[in-house]
Amino acid sequence: MKIAPLADVKTKLSAYLDEIKTEGPLIITRNGVPAGVLIYPVDEDDLENIVFSRSPRLQALLEKSRQSIREGKGLTEDAFWEAVEVQNQDQE
Repeated sequence: MKIAPLADVKTKLSAYLDEIKTEGPLIITRNGVPAGVLIYPVDEDDLENIVFSRSPRLQALLEKSRQSIREGKGLTEDAFWEAVEVQNQDQE
């Protein structure tokens, strides 16, 4: 993993994009403090995982779901898959 200041990344972005394909993520700093990460997605699924893992809306939804489960309001795994099967049958 490499670290580079924002000013350097601005002027050499194309070169850094080529570098991260083989050398891994680039930590971008602003005034010496980490401010971002440049990552090369392997494929569309990887890109989707990166974007969703950092989505505040998705994280809030997941936390709400976890809280519901902690409070005993969630479905069991069997009940969940039964509901999915019923919904799929309704759509056919």
